[in-house]
Amino acid sequence: MELEQINSLTNSFESFSNKTEDNTEFWFARDLQQLLGYTKWDNFKNVIFKAKTACEVSEQEVSDHFADVGKMVQIGSGTSKEIDDIMLTRYACYLIAQNGDSRKEAIAFAQTYFAIQTRKAELIEQRILEQERVHSRRKLSQTEKELSKVIFEQTGKNDNFALIRSKGDKALFNHTTQDMKDKWGVNKSKPLADFMPTILLKAKDFATEITIYNAKEKEMDCESKISDEHITNNKAVRNTLLSRDIIPENVKPQEDIQKIERKLNSETKKILKSKDKLKTTENE
Repeated sequence: MELEQINSLTNSFESFSNKTEDNTEFWFARDLQQLLGYTKWDNFKNVIFKAKTACEVSEQEVSDHFADVGKMVQIGSGTSKEIDDIMLTRYACYLIAQNGDSRKEAIAFAQTYFAIQTRKAELIEQRILEQERVHSRRKLSQTEKELSKVIFEQTGKNDNFALIRSKGDKALFNHTTQDMKDKWGVNKSKPLADFMPTILLKAKDFATEITIYNAKEKEMDCESKISDEHITNNKAVRNTLLSRDIIPENVKPQEDIQKIERKLNSETKKILKSKDKLKTTENE
């Protein structure tokens, strides 16, 4: 397939894409039928049926990717009628291409095109989730610093802050901090929170925020009161998670947050460098 033909097909596929109100990209099956070189709708519906089966086998909700809709079309003499159509996600298009006649050049192109587009979306989603986790870890660090400050201001000391935090871990996980490090294979010198998934980071942060609020509101003037408060709040958060079938100590650990931060920072620097090069080229 020549470059000119590839560019033409790329432009065709992209020109037929649509966006929902929540910015989800989709294609109409009738449009995709033309793009993939199928002249008869009934023949193309057979391919769609196979794609739906593949979707179901992959344990995806078929209705999330194949939405039946009606479309009004002109049939001449100023009259129109409604015909059946299907709104297809990028993943649905990928499955259709995979189940189409690979002897057709448009099908061969679509198999690669939607595979690449789907992979791009997955990478973007992964990066967003990583950024959210990094943000949650930073937020927890700030909240714990605030708790340490409150303890010092209201009790005159905060020597036992690490112990109070550890008691909070015990209440949340029903295991000591070291027990959880052993369970997750975390080095003793590393903070346990650096390996927590976003949901546990937010859970710990919420419990700590409640401790800060009540310590101020109730003017707790000794570490033991604040410690008891922190234990109570972590137990309450644990019970909330358990009520939603989330057992904190059984949640799988995530990659070291410091590695994630280094990777994201490296990617950001590369993007900025590319932009600087582009500006330099444009100014020359």
